[in-house]
Amino acid sequence: MKLGAFLTIKAVISFIFGTAALLAPAQLVSMYGVALDPFGVVMSRLLGAVLLGIGFICWFTRIAAYSDLRQGILLSLFIADTLGFIVDLLTQLSGVENALGWMNVAVWFFLALGLGYFRFIKTE
Repeated sequence: MKLGAFLTIKAVISFIFGTAALLAPAQLVSMYGVALDPFGVVMSRLLGAVLLGIGFICWFTRIAAYSDLRQGILLSLFIADTLGFIVDLLTQLSGVENALGWMNVAVWFFLALGLGYFRFIKTE
């Protein structure tokens, strides 16, 4: 797989979850067996805004030529997705979410692994 295709996949995932978290946070998290209080709704909407921003970063970086800036973006996304994987794995292991939460763990793992590959192994 090429970097551009991987970043397109990450952008689409970010757009889907970001839009859902921004527009329908309570419905989104209810699929995981979790209920939100009013503050949780606000935090979920903020997460949605951040995910949309990450989606746009990935979308516009997918066609960028090799540069220190692109490498910095890949490193930043790798760190963020690795932390997301760790947090979601610990959340799932603690029993906060239902079995659907394992899908999120897998998605975070896939994204962190791919970004690590393109940042550290497959360099131009």
